Amino acid sequence: MAAGRSFFVTGSPGIGKTTLIVKVVEKLRATHPNLKVQGFYTKEVRKEGERVGFEVIAFNGGRKEMLASINSPGRLPMVGRYKVNVPGFEALALPELEPLEDTQLFVIDEVGKMELFSPKFFPAVEALLQRRNAVILGSVPIKHSSKEVEKVVSFPGVAVLTLDKNNRDEVADKIYKDLSVLLG
Repeated sequence: MAAGRSFFVTGSPGIGKTTLIVKVVEKLRATHPNLKVQGFYTKEVRKEGERVGFEVIAFNGGRKEMLASINSPGRLPMVGRYKVNVPGFEALALPELEPLEDTQLFVIDEVGKMELFSPKFFPAVEALLQRRNAVILGSVPIKHSSKEVEKVVSFPGVAVLTLDKNNRDEVADKIYKDLSVLLG
């Protein structure tokens, strides 16, 4: 894969990785009105001010699925107090990672512990990374605590940008400019 075709943002939890990704995609869509985007982002679910879970949202059509919840029934894998809805995640995320002919940008927010409970998820991410013409914007946790995350951040052509309170706008601008050039 050519250098600099994939950008993964990393940083502490709550630093704004997802916000940056959504902001960059919205700006790209505004300046590239015919841009075809596939992928997903995650969002906290709050009830009465308390975080009770996370949902995964598709960039195409805004479909939503619960990724993890403190209230999920049944025996599901857990991360902290959250039960991870692997079937729901796969139903939404995996089709978003299947390349369509005219897709120009893939978004993967995030390659993290919850998402990696899906045995089908990382192979789909890896297949995208191996596509010569795939342009990817994604996120990974700051602690690269899995071999899958290590593979992503060390893959040829992947630029990893660390986000902090002081550089959010600068990183967003850099990614936007680089993606604008790649996408024409």
